[in-house]
Amino acid sequence: MPKKSDYGASNIQVLKGLEAVRKRPAMYIGSTDSHGLHHIFTEILDNSVDEAIAGYCSQIWVVFNKDGSLTVRDNGRGIPVATHPETKVSTLETVMTNLHAGGKFDDGAYKVSGGLHGVGMKCTNALSKWMETTVKRDGGIYTQRYERGVPAAPVKKIGTSDETGTEHTFFPDPDIFDDAEFDFHTIIRSCRQHAYLTAGLRISVIDDREEKHTRYDLYFEDGIKSYVQFLNIDEKSIGEEPFYMNKEEERVVVEVSMQYTDSMEEDVRCYTNNIINPEGGTHLAGFRTALTSAFNTYAQKAELLKGLNGTLSGDDVREGLTAVISVKVPDPQFEGQTKIKLNNPEVKSIVGKVVRDEILVYLEEHPTEAKSIIGKAVLANKAKAAAKAARDAVIRKGVLESTALPGKLADCSSKDPAESELFIVEGNSAGGSAKQGRDRHTQAILPLRGKIMNTQKYRVDRVLANNEFNDITTALGVGIGDTLDVSKLRYHKIVIMSDADVDGLHITTLVLTLLFRFFRPLIEQGYVYVAQPPLHKVEIGKKKYYFLNDAEKEAFVKEAKKEGKVPTENRFKGLGEMNPEQLWETTMSPETRVLKRVNIEDEEEVEKTFEMLMGNEVPPRRRFIQMYANKAKLDI
Repeated sequence: MPKKSDYGASNIQVLKGLEAVRKRPAMYIGSTDSHGLHHIFTEILDNSVDEAIAGYCSQIWVVFNKDGSLTVRDNGRGIPVATHPETKVSTLETVMTNLHAGGKFDDGAYKVSGGLHGVGMKCTNALSKWMETTVKRDGGIYTQRYERGVPAAPVKKIGTSDETGTEHTFFPDPDIFDDAEFDFHTIIRSCRQHAYLTAGLRISVIDDREEKHTRYDLYFEDGIKSYVQFLNIDEKSIGEEPFYMNKEEERVVVEVSMQYTDSMEEDVRCYTNNIINPEGGTHLAGFRTALTSAFNTYAQKAELLKGLNGTLSGDDVREGLTAVISVKVPDPQFEGQTKIKLNNPEVKSIVGKVVRDEILVYLEEHPTEAKSIIGKAVLANKAKAAAKAARDAVIRKGVLESTALPGKLADCSSKDPAESELFIVEGNSAGGSAKQGRDRHTQAILPLRGKIMNTQKYRVDRVLANNEFNDITTALGVGIGDTLDVSKLRYHKIVIMSDADVDGLHITTLVLTLLFRFFRPLIEQGYVYVAQPPLHKVEIGKKKYYFLNDAEKEAFVKEAKKEGKVPTENRFKGLGEMNPEQLWETTMSPETRVLKRVNIEDEEEVEKTFEMLMGNEVPPRRRFIQMYANKAKLDI
């Protein structure tokens, strides 16, 4: 007999004010980790930027305060403070504490804005231990304090002023966030983005947490054109000046800047009303359609597609492209409160039309650049055909051969991916020790012959012809490119195991480059690790102690000598120097080993770092080495 339900009217919980935000913060800001913490800052910054977009604000200040709070101040119009006709309290209190109340609903207040639902500032207020808002407006200075989103007192006038603007100071609630400390560089990146997207807006970031006062001013007269030049600062560009256009059509403002480089990667950033849309949307779809159409139209007219089967694809014309697409839309529709994707269907056709026309004009006026870009796209098309043939050959080999696994792979006996581990090991010598010392049931060993190909430097067809790459691809079992399927992964721990020296670190970087470029979902889903083999062994009598770095070893030896013990020290030159038992005990045994999981915290920064360290351009790498050489030390 079914259990009697106690579900009734008394079970329905009504959350008042901002309780809903505190109850389910992830619904409003995505998470309560560092990303969510910085999201409550961007919600405040976005409001000040909306004032700038509307033409009422020219300066924004962001201040890190000594007590850990953050201040955001602007010289915009200031939040209204008069009594609100519906709530019967100050409008300032209304917009700070009532969900879905704000100026973004009124067409007269803002022509376009990033805020939609009147939720943004309230999220920051609700998720702060305390927050103080001060407004200069109508000749007066008004302030109100909030404790976890609840007003501590009514709005109070504290002075007079001829200036206008709004200032928010807030302290993130440590009960909500895993870490309530703001990161200076993350804040700078967010402010830089807005300064690029709003030409003429000055944003000053000031760090007063330490005795040394740090100030960072951001101002870009050329807006997104400067943004593209910044993104390409370490690349070899095609043409001196980026393409730029700014047009309004049917109340939608379309602003695009782009430039090609000799890179093989595509870097396109999409924004709606200054809010980044990481998954693109209808503006990206319209841009891509326009780009492909314009280049094919020009190329056919100029007879630049000779020897090519058919026309250029979208992937062909986007190789090496850096672009910023910024649209201003009166009534934007997004996926989710975090605005990851623009959904307005009308934007696709508007962007497609105006961008295609402008690109065609640009190509006609810049025939040299047009020929270089189309030549690069034709080369990409041919390389893609060669890569497809090579990829199909790899897939076909895996399907047709029952023993498709590479001969060098010493596989584990378990067929359960959840308990299976693949060790990608530097060198045949270490591979031999690992094969002897492993747990044969769960641990597979794939030895590499020294340093593998730097996959950042070559096109896909060249990489696919490499034996080491094919061995790793076949061992993983997930396929590549369009065929990649993480559910087919044969091992849920992929462990890169190399020597604890400079060469070993280089090999680790090469393998990570390969995995990041071709198997990124494996890193994103937490399957990739780096082993931490010891650098030192210290013996005291019959006992053995292993240490990952010099500092740990020296501290241990010093303490042992104080106690009158006689330690014997040994430094390992590499994994191959260890016998199978040592390798198991120190680096492979789940009971004693140290593994570092590889995470991607900021994909944009990771892309730039791989390109700088592993790409074809030498000057950026030289600058990096010169800048950090005096700080480098190997202690692992």
